[in-house]
Amino acid sequence: MPEPLLTRYLQPLLAGRRAECFTLINKALQDGAAARGLLTEVVWPAMTQVDRLFREDLINTAAENMAARINRTVADMLQAHLPQAPPKGKRALIHCVEHGHEETGAQIIADLFAAQGWDSYLVGAGVPRDELLKLTGRLGPNVFVVYGTPPSAVPDVRSLIATIREIGVCATMQVIASGGVFNRADGLWQEVGADVFAENAPTLIELAESLPPRSPNLQRPTGLVKKRHRRRKGMGPPAGAGAYEAPAIGAGAGFGCLPPGRA
Repeated sequence: MPEPLLTRYLQPLLAGRRAECFTLINKALQDGAAARGLLTEVVWPAMTQVDRLFREDLINTAAENMAARINRTVADMLQAHLPQAPPKGKRALIHCVEHGHEETGAQIIADLFAAQGWDSYLVGAGVPRDELLKLTGRLGPNVFVVYGTPPSAVPDVRSLIATIREIGVCATMQVIASGGVFNRADGLWQEVGADVFAENAPTLIELAESLPPRSPNLQRPTGLVKKRHRRRKGMGPPAGAGAYEAPAIGAGAGFGCLPPGRA
């Protein structure tokens, strides 16, 4: 029985053999594999595997950097092959805190949103707080995704979400936390004030499609929770298929937030 494509892709990926990785993906496309499936079932799990190996000191920085850049290039290749759904009049703004594989994950999320007919905006990492807030108010996204947060950036993410709520930037916008430390520390997404959590890209897109507008008056308590456990290696998401949803959703207009079609 032939090895799964993910296994065959990981071997050259971890060795930095770019041409071999590109050949495998192009061959899969030629054989009829769907670009979405390659993104979510090969590139995404390969990306998370590289992240795990690096955090556990099983690969060095050079290997992690090479793999991140290969995955980014492959994601670019596959984006051009994604079928595009008709426009839905919805907007998604995707923000990540760090560069590297975090931006690759954020890019995949943005590409999948676009393929579903959303107006998708990938702001990436390194954007000053005031610029991010102004952009959010100008675009008026339905969802704001915070992806790939490292432990050191948790206070900044908590502060960002609190500021968004305090000044009323897009009061009906749902904030989705995904990736990074949120995938490893159960309940952390609630502590920082996010509305929902999604463990991976497919779950995130599916969840966003079904989310109604957030209630402008919904108050979510933030701050440290006394007991919070790291998810054990190999454990799947808790009950709910990797997605957690906030209650008390309603409708309304947000301060400084343009309705769809007015950006």
